[in-house]
Amino acid sequence: MAKKSKIAANERRKVVVQRYAARRAELKELIRTGTSQERADAARELARQPRDASATRVRNRDSVDGRPRGHLTKFGLSRVRFREMAHRGELPGITKASW
Repeated sequence: MAKKSKIAANERRKVVVQRYAARRAELKELIRTGTSQERADAARELARQPRDASATRVRNRDSVDGRPRGHLTKFGLSRVRFREMAHRGELPGITKASW
């Protein structure tokens, strides 16, 4: 189980990313296609935004216990939790491989 403070901090980051996502996309588009003055202004505004507004700052964590490593994106679980739940039959359509 991950520390509750780490899980909470990650959830706060998700909220901040959501809040700034549209504006960040606009600024990045300006940086990519605008004139040199627009690019400079957009880069300055992007730098003034909170550090946590970048989606890169959000960590993929296990949705059950918050484990940060071994995350399977398709299921939102860590590899350990996925294996346990699959063995108990709690994941529909998941069967153990045999060949």
